[in-house]
Amino acid sequence: MSGTTIGSRTPQDDLAREFLHNYRRGARLLAVAATDPARSADFADMLAAALQTQGAVTGVVAQGGRGESELRSEVVAPIRDAGVDAVTIVCGDTSLLAERTRWMWHSSICLAAGVEMANTDADAIVDITDPQHPTRRYADFCQCDVG
Repeated sequence: MSGTTIGSRTPQDDLAREFLHNYRRGARLLAVAATDPARSADFADMLAAALQTQGAVTGVVAQGGRGESELRSEVVAPIRDAGVDAVTIVCGDTSLLAERTRWMWHSSICLAAGVEMANTDADAIVDITDPQHPTRRYADFCQCDVG
């Protein structure tokens, strides 16, 4: 999943730059969700590499079937309590973006392929129909009457 490049940048590079611009310091949590957790893990690994290239200490944790309470007690609380200046990417299925879990993350990315519906509550949506060339989607549902 190398990503479509702009010059030498990939979508992961751009997402990493945006995240680090918005969340500069502290124990930061970033969720990467997909219907297929394996695709989420692959993308999270590439995003972690992009974050590290930009100077951020970064780790990846798999959701591993944890629900909201387990994520909160086993992943989120220990990371926040440690207070280390680092980014932790939590990868897994789309339940990471559910009503009770989406507020645990500083930012979130939803991966969608083909006709899969992306969760528009995510901060970023990435189309991974072609895993070798992911592209960012922008969900604009504005129904403004400008006439």
